[in-house]
Amino acid sequence: MLTLRPVQRLMLLFALPSLFVMIAAYGNDASPPDAARTRGEITTMLMTFLTPAVNNSAAGHERFWADDLVYTSSAGKVMSKGDILKSFAEEPKAKADSQAKPGPVFTAEDILVRPYGDMAALTFRLVKRDPDGKISYFRNSGTFLLRNGKWQAITWQATRVAESK
Repeated sequence: MLTLRPVQRLMLLFALPSLFVMIAAYGNDASPPDAARTRGEITTMLMTFLTPAVNNSAAGHERFWADDLVYTSSAGKVMSKGDILKSFAEEPKAKADSQAKPGPVFTAEDILVRPYGDMAALTFRLVKRDPDGKISYFRNSGTFLLRNGKWQAITWQATRVAESK
């Protein structure tokens, strides 16, 4: 029979409840999300996010971006989620100063979602159609994490595709 010293008994007394708490907290998430479901969810999120109603709203950006986002624009500007949301607070002033003009319409092509458990990598070609008919292309990539049951982008990189001549 195993004999424990008082110090060992005390350590066991504190270690076992901690172990049970960790198993309870993380035990339910032992299996990674289904890869096909992950691809579908992130693709749907992207397509929804690109619609004017969602993309032009602070709530749409609040949902899409994680709080610890690092966003690098096609111009090389690094922004946080706070920086992006701050632009919506400043936007009413800009709209009041100018007439309501239609903005660009964004769509996505060549979408590839690669799931890695609670993380997924997204790459796609963003198509920007300006009201004047000009079309611009960007290669975008993002990293998503599944936290508290929802996917959000933690990194984003946009690169303008050079215009062909």
